[in-house]
Amino acid sequence: MYENLIVKEQGRLVEVHLNRPQVRHALSRALMREITALARALSDRTDIDVVILTGDMRCFSAGADLNDAQAWADDSLSTVQRRDMAGTGFRMCKAWEEMPQITIAAIEGYAVGGGLALSLACDWRVLAQDAFVSLPEIALGIPLTWGTIPRLVNLLGPAKAKRLTILCERVAAPEALSLGLVDYLCDKGQALIRAQALAAQTLAAQTLAQPAATLRMSKESVNAAATALNHATSYMAHDQIALAASSPESRAARDQALR
Repeated sequence: MYENLIVKEQGRLVEVHLNRPQVRHALSRALMREITALARALSDRTDIDVVILTGDMRCFSAGADLNDAQAWADDSLSTVQRRDMAGTGFRMCKAWEEMPQITIAAIEGYAVGGGLALSLACDWRVLAQDAFVSLPEIALGIPLTWGTIPRLVNLLGPAKAKRLTILCERVAAPEALSLGLVDYLCDKGQALIRAQALAAQTLAAQTLAQPAATLRMSKESVNAAATALNHATSYMAHDQIALAASSPESRAARDQALR
């Protein structure tokens, strides 16, 4: 059913594995559309309570596919087409953020750029001890979009959000935990196992008290409080990325990264 995803159902748990290993699970438009469609399909299901999202033992995701990103600055496309392409990542992250199930990102190796942005749309993040995360967008000549900045502000506060966005530094796992960027650390190679244990803990709690509806209501309430202003700070992101991506310095930065 999916060309770039492996989906495994185990009772009330679903595991979603990004499956573009040849390009380190880079988020092409095709992959992002599949991730979005899957999130929307799972959201309609009442027989699923927890969803784990992961890559493989090498990495979670290298971020947005820069070959696809060149289309953001393609002058042969209409403004409507370019805005639609630039908004693919935003729609993907929003779909995962709005899922009623508990969502857990299991990260080995690294989650960079759009990969980290996608994980931030999940409820919890499990990171291997030797892994790192990074948001290199500004170094590539593009603003950080996909609704990531308001999520960072919600998680970390404005100063730390600025640091991660502007400095484009690699953040090692222990510091990512201390910052509040991730929720759990684990040994190398154990991220998926730790996420599965966390999923089992969540499912067991629901089985004991049968509070599935209450859990979903509570998640929705937390999200409503945390994201009340997100749309107001993100709705122009499609235009920001299209404008910035078309500048000569932005094109040069991406060309350098693709070499």
